[in-house]
Amino acid sequence: MSTIEVKVPDIGDFTDIPVIEILVKPGDTVKAEDSLVTLESDKATMDVPSPVAGTVKEMKVKLGDKVAQGTLIVVLETAEAGATKPAAAAPPSPSPQPAPSPPPAGGSVGKTAAPASAIAVTPAPPGSPLASAVATPAPSRPAPAAAPVDGDAFKAAHASPSVRKFARELGVDLARVPGSGPKSRIVQEDVQSFVKQMMTGAAPASGAVGRNVSGISGGGALNLLPWPTVDFAKFGAIESRPLSRIKKISGANLARNWVMIPHVTQFDEADITDLEAFRVALNKENEQAGIKVTMLAFLIKASVAALQKFPDVNASLDGDNLVLKRYFHIGFAADTPNGLVVPVIRNADQKGVLAIATEMSALSAKARDGKLGPADMQGGCFSISSLGGIGGTAFTPIINAPEVAILGVSKSAMKPVWDGKAFAPRLMVPLSLSYDHRVIDGASAARFTAFLAKLLADMRRVML
Repeated sequence: MSTIEVKVPDIGDFTDIPVIEILVKPGDTVKAEDSLVTLESDKATMDVPSPVAGTVKEMKVKLGDKVAQGTLIVVLETAEAGATKPAAAAPPSPSPQPAPSPPPAGGSVGKTAAPASAIAVTPAPPGSPLASAVATPAPSRPAPAAAPVDGDAFKAAHASPSVRKFARELGVDLARVPGSGPKSRIVQEDVQSFVKQMMTGAAPASGAVGRNVSGISGGGALNLLPWPTVDFAKFGAIESRPLSRIKKISGANLARNWVMIPHVTQFDEADITDLEAFRVALNKENEQAGIKVTMLAFLIKASVAALQKFPDVNASLDGDNLVLKRYFHIGFAADTPNGLVVPVIRNADQKGVLAIATEMSALSAKARDGKLGPADMQGGCFSISSLGGIGGTAFTPIINAPEVAILGVSKSAMKPVWDGKAFAPRLMVPLSLSYDHRVIDGASAARFTAFLAKLLADMRRVML
C-alpha cells in the first residue's frame, strides 16, 4: 500500500478559495478522476479530482475551509505499484455551474460564449413600471452623499483576500458592509446584498443600521424606490426555483457594469455574401481534416484588425488613466447546458482563421463538458456575443468590465441592397457594438463598426 497526498492544483491567481462541498469521507473508495471536493472562486466552481484510484485515508479539509494552490486536501491509500506522491492533483474541472472572466459580460449566446468572461450572462428584464405602480413602496428618504473608500477601514474589515478583491472590483467600502459569517466575517454574499440594497434604495441589513448605504466609491446612492413586494401566488400557480450559483455571482457584476458604465450601442450591418461563400468552400476543403469554420472565427480575426486600427477599443480604464493593451485576447460567449461562459482565444492576432476555428471548437467542447479552467476564461480584452444561430435583428450586450466594448452579432438575412444601378440580393449580418462612452465617443464607435463591416465584406483587407 502506498500513501498519496492530494493537493489543490494550479487554479490561477486565486487564494482563499472556500471549500463548498466535501464529496468523500474516510474509508470511501475512489477511482481516478473521481471528484473529492468542490471549490468556488469568484470565477468558477471547480471539482478537485483524485489523481489515482484508492481509498480515502484522511480528510485534511472541512466544509468552509479556505484553500489555495498546494493546500493538502486528502490523503489516499493506493495499492498501485510504484505510485509516487504527486506535487498536485490534475487540473480541476469546473462543476455544472461555470462562472464568468471578469467577468465576463453582455448576455448572449453564440457558438460558441461571454464570458465571461469572463462570464456572459443575460440579465433578467428590469422590473415592470406597472408592478411598481401597483405596489405600495415605503416612502424613500434622500440618501447621504457617497463617501470615499477609506483604505484603513477597508484593511480593518474582517474579510478574506478574495472577498476584499471582489469588493474592490465593485468599488464597495467593506467598512460599511455588515458581516454574516462567523464572528461577523464578511462573505461574498454580504457584498452582493449590500450592492443590491444600494441600487434598489432598500434599507440596509440590520447590521448596517446608521451606516451610509452609499458605500460604492464614486457612485452615490441611486435613491430608487424599494423593489416591489408581491405575493405572486395570489394570481395563480407558481414555482419557486433558487438562482444558480453562477447567476448569484454574476448578478452584482452585471448590475455594476450596467449602472456604472455609460453604455451606448452602435448598430450597423456588414455584407458577408462573399465571405459566407468562401466559408462554405473552406469547410468542404477541410471536411476530411475535421475542421469546421464558423462565421465567428472570421469575426474574431476581423475584430483583431479593427482593434489594431482603433487601440482605444482595446483598452481599460484605471482611474484617470487609459491602459492600452498590446495583446489581443478575444472572448466569445459559449452556450452550454449549465449556462453561459466566455472562453478566451489568446493572441488571436498571431493565429489564422483555421487555427482560431480549431481552438474555438476545443474550448467549446470543454465548456459543454464543464471542464473549462480559470485560465481558459481570463485575460480577455474584447468580447463577442453571437446570437446568429438563434435569431434576432439587434440587441444591446452589456460590457464585460474592465473591457470598454463588446460586439453583439445577430442573425444574418438576405436583403435587397442598392449597388448603384439596381437592387441586388446580399447576405447582411447585423452588428451591435456596446461601448463605454467615457473612453469611446460616438464617431469613433461608428468608424469602428464601419471598418469592421468593410473587413467582413472583403477579408483580404485583414492582411493590409
